[in-house]
Amino acid sequence: MKTIYFDNNATTRVADEVWEEMQPYFCRLYGNPSSMHTFGGQVGVKIREARERVARLLGCDPSEIIFTSCGTESDSSAIHGALAALPQKRKVITTRVEHPAVLAVCRDLESHGFTVVELGVDKLGQLDLNELEHQLDNDTALVTIMYANNETGVIFPIEPIAEMVTNRGIIFHTDAVQVVGKVPLNLAQSPINLLSLSGHKLHAPKGVGVLYVKKGTRIAPFLLGGHQESGRRAGTENVPGIVGLGKACELAAQNMADENTRVKRLRDKLEKALLKSCPDSRVNGDPDHRLPNTSNISFEYVEGEAILLLLDRHGVCASSGSACTSGSLEPSHVLRAMGVPFTAAHGSIRFSLSRFNTEDEVDFTIEKMPEIIHRLRELSPFVHEISR
Repeated sequence: MKTIYFDNNATTRVADEVWEEMQPYFCRLYGNPSSMHTFGGQVGVKIREARERVARLLGCDPSEIIFTSCGTESDSSAIHGALAALPQKRKVITTRVEHPAVLAVCRDLESHGFTVVELGVDKLGQLDLNELEHQLDNDTALVTIMYANNETGVIFPIEPIAEMVTNRGIIFHTDAVQVVGKVPLNLAQSPINLLSLSGHKLHAPKGVGVLYVKKGTRIAPFLLGGHQESGRRAGTENVPGIVGLGKACELAAQNMADENTRVKRLRDKLEKALLKSCPDSRVNGDPDHRLPNTSNISFEYVEGEAILLLLDRHGVCASSGSACTSGSLEPSHVLRAMGVPFTAAHGSIRFSLSRFNTEDEVDFTIEKMPEIIHRLRELSPFVHEISR
């Protein structure tokens, strides 16, 4: 049975070109890039090349790139690093719909005496910028707001937000893990101070990420030890991962147009067909401001986990929300923040496509989903209760 993978916001396959470029740095070119000898030095050259490739995709200077182990480390480094550089300030502003990599850190800060404000969202998942502006004050050290939501794909107006925040002299960080490679970025012309990305979301391997730090932004190192990353992040570099990420960023730039045309068209086709063939279904999120690959659909009166299990029997991989919270029986914190009704939130499925998906895969899923929803509703106590 063929696997149809529609869970690309959780992780992506490593592109063939990325794997080919990584291979020599496991067994043949295994030197430490910090070594003085030529054998290690040639590895250091490849890391510099990868840094330049990442910088080109982000539209920034290579010196502003810090390699990390993942998006979670990048988020933690940004938040803790910014606060350590401004010890006199004790307020952080974020949103209720952030990824756990940000929310968990911010909620932990509350237990250490920080004031943390979580901004709400409307029914489309969008922020009220007036609420943000009202919360900015002289005690605010950091505002951390995701660029796009991992569950719904909703894109926030990050440039105006960053301008509002930085004009007050406050550091602004964005978790852009879901955006890089799908939305054009030009950080040299942007007020964003700090930005996080993760390699395994754009067809690089797991275990490598980036924290962008704009020149002039005060931030303390999160990991101390060696001199790697110009003293900003200690630890021997994950050379194969960094090399792979550099290649993945190069490919992402080449394929961004495909993401925003063909992939978007496939997403729209899947979404439109399922809304038509499955009554009592709804799209969650802002239809006009979201990632081109993401569709979050609620199917009333059925459990999302049950849908996923039946899809899996057909070889179709999707998600009921963030991969970091899957397994929980609680409705998504993102959908709860948006005010999605309980019966719909529990039946929410996220389809997230990539450039490797095909029309045939979409057609197959369109064929199978109505059967699955009908079967589950036949068994649903919610449906029988309503019909009585």
